[in-house]
Amino acid sequence: MNLLAFDTSTDMLSIAVQAGDQIWQVQQAGGAQSSKTLLPQVLELLQQAGLELAHLNAIVYGCGPGAFTGLRTSCAAAQGLAWGSGVPTLPVDSLQAIAELARAEHGAERVMAVLDARMQEVYVAPYRWHWTGQPGQEAGTGHWQREAEILALPPHALQLPPGYVLAGNALTAYPEAFAHHTAPHYHARPTAQAMLRLAPMLIARNGLQTAMDVAPLYIRDKVAQTTQERLQTRLRGQS
Repeated sequence: MNLLAFDTSTDMLSIAVQAGDQIWQVQQAGGAQSSKTLLPQVLELLQQAGLELAHLNAIVYGCGPGAFTGLRTSCAAAQGLAWGSGVPTLPVDSLQAIAELARAEHGAERVMAVLDARMQEVYVAPYRWHWTGQPGQEAGTGHWQREAEILALPPHALQLPPGYVLAGNALTAYPEAFAHHTAPHYHARPTAQAMLRLAPMLIARNGLQTAMDVAPLYIRDKVAQTTQERLQTRLRGQS
C-alpha cells in the first residue's frame, strides 16, 4: 500500500510516506512553521520514495483535535493534494494516533489519550484495543474503539478508569494535575508513522473521504483567549 501521512496538530510536524513495506519519515519543529514547510517536505519524501501523488492509495491527515492553526494547515494541505491528484483522503484523530503510539511502544491496550488543549484545558478520550486475530500479531489484526466522546476539560478534572494508562503531551504541560494518578504515564504526540499503522484498519472500516469531505475536528467552539483573558492568566501565574 502506498500512503502519505502527516500531522500538524501539535508543536511537532510529523510526515511519513509508505511505499509497500518501506517508510520514509521526518519529524521536526512545527507550530507556525508548518504552513511553510509541510508541502515542501511532503514533495521531498515522495521523491525519496519514488512516488507520484497519483500513485498513493490515500492521503492520511491528522484531523484533530489540536492547535487551531495546525488543524487548518493539515486540512488545507490534505484537501489541496487530494483535489489535484484525485486521491482519497483518510482522517485520523490525534488522540487515536497517541493511543496507537502507546500500543506500539509500550504494549498498552487501554489508553486514556491526553493532549494539551491550551487555555488550561486538555483534550481527553479513552481508547480500548480490540483484537480481531491472535494477540501478539502485527497491526492490522485489531482496531481501536473509542469508549467515550472526546472532551475538553481542566486537567485536574480527568477521571481515569481502572486498567488504563495515560499517554499524551499534556502530562508534561500539567505535571501537577496528573501526579496523583498511579497508572503508567507515557509522553507522546501524534506521529505520522502511528497514522500509517492505523490506516489499513480505518480504510477497511470505510474511513476514506473525498477532498470535499476534508474537515478539522474541533471539540470546542472557542479556540483563542481574548486579550483580557490572557492578561488574567498571566496575573494568576504571578500571584
